[in-house]
Amino acid sequence: MTLPPLIPLAGAAANIAVVLLAAPLFEGLLRKLTARIQSRQGPPLLQPYFDLLKLLGKEDIESGETPRMQRFAVYLALATVLTVACLVPMGFPAPLDAVGDAILLIYLLTLAGICTLLAGLAAGSTFSVLGISREMMSMMLLEPLLAVALVTGAVHTRSFRLDTLLNGSVYASGGVPWSGLILLGVLLLSFQGFVQRVPFDIAEAETELMEGPLMEYSGPKLALFKYAQMSKLVVYSSLAVGLFIPWGSELGFPWAWLLFWGKVLAFVLLVTLVAATHARYRIDQAIRYFATLLAAALGALLLASCGL
Repeated sequence: MTLPPLIPLAGAAANIAVVLLAAPLFEGLLRKLTARIQSRQGPPLLQPYFDLLKLLGKEDIESGETPRMQRFAVYLALATVLTVACLVPMGFPAPLDAVGDAILLIYLLTLAGICTLLAGLAAGSTFSVLGISREMMSMMLLEPLLAVALVTGAVHTRSFRLDTLLNGSVYASGGVPWSGLILLGVLLLSFQGFVQRVPFDIAEAETELMEGPLMEYSGPKLALFKYAQMSKLVVYSSLAVGLFIPWGSELGFPWAWLLFWGKVLAFVLLVTLVAATHARYRIDQAIRYFATLLAAALGALLLASCGL
């Protein structure tokens, strides 16, 4: 049965609205818990909303020579993350899963990182160029990790359809295969890198590079980039839930919806705990770390191809 076109569009709009509303709240929770862990008072829980409103209300300062790509990268970054949100289930089936597949999802997730590279490259300052060089080296190892996880799910289900992939596809062969366990461990160990949090916020490193690729941005454009980064935490957490821990999605509303956001909250708490207790890695340390995880992920893909 084919759904009326307005229903998927309404679902996509709902997913986008939820991400935009929840992202600053999770950011505020992350800041507050980090401060508590470090024996500090911390900012108010709603501070990220105030920060975004303040930036949106400031003057958008540009020179006459500001490259068009520097402007375009801002809008593309947020649009890409929100598009991914329409392809990922968030307590309900993904509203636009019929218009894309795993290949499109991989491209969009990679494009979200490329936007940071475009922003820093267009700015042209020393700090931004150094930041994008770090981002590029990290992306060369991080992005294949998620691609391998999606391809492993496709091997198990023999399909690239998102409605099957984002429904615990790494366990589709029944039970808990070794490939699924290995990939779950790889995802948990690399998750900080995907959401660009300590110890893998190497490209920005505000104490070293003064925000790196973002240092030439101010006002509304900086707000949109910050919003995109906050939204990544929600979107990547939702993607991880769909790939590895979708259990309970059959319960129906509201229990499936509440359970889903409980799982997302667990990922936010994990990110907070790691960020509050670890120092930032050097780029060479991060590269070795991600290379080891990529080797483990490729081993899991090999096991999946053997039915394990």
